[in-house]
Amino acid sequence: MHKCGAALRAGEPTPDRFANPVLKLLAATRPAFLSVTAVGAMLGLASAWFDLGSIAALPALLTLVFALVAHAGVNVVNDYYDHLSGTDEVNVDRIFPFTGGSRLIQNGVLSARQTAWLGYALLTSVIPAGLLLAARSGPGLVAIGLAGLVIGWAYSAPPLKLNSRGLGEICVGAGFLLVVVGADYVQRRGFDSTPFAAGLPYALFVTNVLYINQFPDRLADLQTGKRHWVARLDPRTARWGHLLIALAAGPVTLSGVARTCLPTTALVSLLAWIPAGFAARELFRYADSPAGLAPAIKATIAAALVHGVLMTGALILSR
Repeated sequence: MHKCGAALRAGEPTPDRFANPVLKLLAATRPAFLSVTAVGAMLGLASAWFDLGSIAALPALLTLVFALVAHAGVNVVNDYYDHLSGTDEVNVDRIFPFTGGSRLIQNGVLSARQTAWLGYALLTSVIPAGLLLAARSGPGLVAIGLAGLVIGWAYSAPPLKLNSRGLGEICVGAGFLLVVVGADYVQRRGFDSTPFAAGLPYALFVTNVLYINQFPDRLADLQTGKRHWVARLDPRTARWGHLLIALAAGPVTLSGVARTCLPTTALVSLLAWIPAGFAARELFRYADSPAGLAPAIKATIAAALVHGVLMTGALILSR
């Protein structure tokens, strides 16, 4: 065991803190990060509302709940495979609770076996709910759900381990775009350009959460062969990626407005550039000093949530 990597940090979980089995399992899902999925699902529902003028309440609720369950399952499975690879164990630069995993396995709260069972149970539980919604909405939802589950699993699981191959950002972007498109599909019962126009810029902002989180984890990931782009590049070069991803949301949103897929009020969502700009500035200062990145990580998460909430509001109020 890597002694430095195993050392507890302030606020990290311990068996004493999580003696309650329900709280222990909930903590394993990293619930704070599920907010981006909740906003993504609401954005998809708002997209359908914008075009249809109505929402079926029970399917909307099921969509939201099981999108959260799927994301929770992906989080837990990712923790399991990061434990197997050793990357969380040797991570001495982690910024808890944002990077370095949930620490439940490393700190003796859950065993690796328990973590694997929980993750796969959560992912499996999504399948019957997805099939039920697909029976109502159409077979396209099966394709959306299957693609989402495969992406979430293949992100960290061997033999694919897509994030280790430099495809992690694409996985996250595609996964969160599918959340928006899937929530819209359940209501619309078909595909349309609106959820893609609304969801793609949101997916870019969420992708930036992964991107910046990889800076504190960079050295541990290099040790264990996790070759994402932040690991492949030196930090001063890699920091430009965060800025470029955030800026890319602008032309995507403008294109949606120009093609009348989105209302003009959707441009308000670009106020997310304010926290994103702060995060980029901090990343430029601390790219090679990961201990100073906590404010930048928080601002990057805020940028994603601000964008999603403002886009959702614009779609609802412009109906």
